[in-house]
Amino acid sequence: MNFIILASTLVLAAAIAIASSKSKKTAAAMEQDYWQRERAANSTRRKSLDDLPYITLPMDIFPMDLLADVPKIEDYRQIILSLKNLPIVNFTGLSNTDLKLRYGAPNIDLLTSYDQNYTLLVRTIQQWAQALYDGGFSNEACQLLEFAISTGTDVSATYRLLCRIYREQNTPEKIQALYPVAESLNSAMQKTIVRILQESGQSSD
Repeated sequence: MNFIILASTLVLAAAIAIASSKSKKTAAAMEQDYWQRERAANSTRRKSLDDLPYITLPMDIFPMDLLADVPKIEDYRQIILSLKNLPIVNFTGLSNTDLKLRYGAPNIDLLTSYDQNYTLLVRTIQQWAQALYDGGFSNEACQLLEFAISTGTDVSATYRLLCRIYREQNTPEKIQALYPVAESLNSAMQKTIVRILQESGQSSD
């Protein structure tokens, strides 16, 4: 009996040692690959940014006069006004290394600012749309949310609120139309957003 226990312990210890060794080798290989890509990225020359997928704000969809006496709405208005003439690009899912490899290391500060503008944009749209919805302006909220999704946002609350509006408007078929966008997202939130659509579609049956 003791021999069986000892043998089992030795086998388990060997399995753990092998797994640990493989894990260390994998981690080392990943780290080596990262630093190789980073060195290559830092050596990449500046490239033209003329063909970036810049986002233009359709100012006519922003309800500037609704709930104008609400302080937070005024904050959202001012943020959008400050962004409308700035370069905005969605780089969700791309690391700084990816950006430097694609567009050149000297452009990284510019690219980072463009991406920060995008993050501020979609967060502001989500907050503004939620405030409009809570205030009884579902149609106006819907316009903002649809625009945000057209830009490839991965803010899950945007999809959740838009699905709710579609259900309330008795247009559940529009939820199905969101799947191609959600499934194409280059984001860690992709699976979560697809699940939101699935749950919203089921609740509308």
